[in-house]
Amino acid sequence: MANYLHSLRERRRKRRSDAAARSSGDQRVAVIGLGRFGSSLASELMRRGWDVLGIDTDSRLVQKYSDDLTHAAVADCTDAEALRQLGVNEFTSAVVAIGTDIEASILVSTNLLEADVPNIWAKAISRQHGQILERLGVHHVVLPEHEMGERVAHLVTGRMLDFIEFDDDYALVKTVAPEVATGVPLGESQVRRRFGVTVVGIKRSGEDFTYATAETVVERGDVIIVTGKTHAVEEFAELS
Repeated sequence: MANYLHSLRERRRKRRSDAAARSSGDQRVAVIGLGRFGSSLASELMRRGWDVLGIDTDSRLVQKYSDDLTHAAVADCTDAEALRQLGVNEFTSAVVAIGTDIEASILVSTNLLEADVPNIWAKAISRQHGQILERLGVHHVVLPEHEMGERVAHLVTGRMLDFIEFDDDYALVKTVAPEVATGVPLGESQVRRRFGVTVVGIKRSGEDFTYATAETVVERGDVIIVTGKTHAVEEFAELS
């Protein structure tokens, strides 16, 4: 098993440069699993102008979304031959959006890796599931329920209007500007030095968001976008 995982990772490293070239300009994606997560994702990709191949073992789901997607097919993608027949091996992007069937998720991800699909996203339902997918070599693992839970917790317990956390304990927050940042240009308020955060965007009532600069004067009631270490943006938002 260890040798197999090592082989998958080696193949992934060797094809990175080729994958970038292949994916340039290619707006096709296969979404495997058309449950709530997969169907929502597929619909948004279609809205953004991508060609979407939706695949599920449930013929009722395929029928339901067939008119909304570029293509839709009933297939069991735990079978590598089914993927090959659908031409998924020729896609540069694929999403494994399978729900609670962890075994199917792992098998489908493995088949996509063995087919050398260069950009694979997979939904995980737990951290352990996500760790397994990462060890296989899946390029992007998402835990939508966990991430949404963390996000909502921040909104419920704090003064944030929105919260997005990235890797390495770094976050982006939308919040009402606290008084300590208002009335003078941002360069003079020294928000970055005093609080360890950077104001990158600002929105006034009735206006669109715009970039913030050192010369920007934040006014009371403005909504701002702030970035920085998670603990720093949390503490800054609490000043509102």
